[in-house]
Amino acid sequence: MTYPDSITKEELSNLPLCGFEGKVVVVDNQYQITEALEHLQRHDFIGFDSETKPSFKKGVINDVSLIQLSTHNTCYLFRLNMTGLTDELRALIENDHITKIGLSLKDDIRGLRRLTDLKPRGFIDLQEKVADYGIDDRSLKKIAGIVLNKRISKKQRLTNWESEILTEAQQRYAATDAWICLEIYKELISTEEYEQLR
Repeated sequence: MTYPDSITKEELSNLPLCGFEGKVVVVDNQYQITEALEHLQRHDFIGFDSETKPSFKKGVINDVSLIQLSTHNTCYLFRLNMTGLTDELRALIENDHITKIGLSLKDDIRGLRRLTDLKPRGFIDLQEKVADYGIDDRSLKKIAGIVLNKRISKKQRLTNWESEILTEAQQRYAATDAWICLEIYKELISTEEYEQLR
């Protein structure tokens, strides 16, 4: 299957809006971390993203507030500003037997390395993957439009990810960003398999 190399803002705006509709679990204590990772480790592929509290002061960079890890129907939001980056979570990030699919991963990894020395393994960056299909657009919103014919909202991106309680809108936004990476990858892989069988 071939995809267009880009999509216009107008074309994107005409696509149906989609978002993660599965179970969202906010993880903010050690017991929840252990439980969440036990579930995630049973999957070969998971969606990945991170969020950082925006800084509106020049030269000020905040630490990563949130890591999102999603299966097809459950997304875990790890609140690093409350738990820190635990050894268990670090082990998953460094586990090359579990494939983590994200977008623009250099930024995410750079942020995590400010917290601790990490050796990330098993990551696939969709920006690199879609290039193999002739797709030039690099934003998650546009890649979702091209590959899935769906539109995602980015309205919550600059909200406070260190709020005492994450709103329902924040939770859904964060979950969608990780989940949609997994969905895009699955679509590309199924397309590859289809092409090989022709």
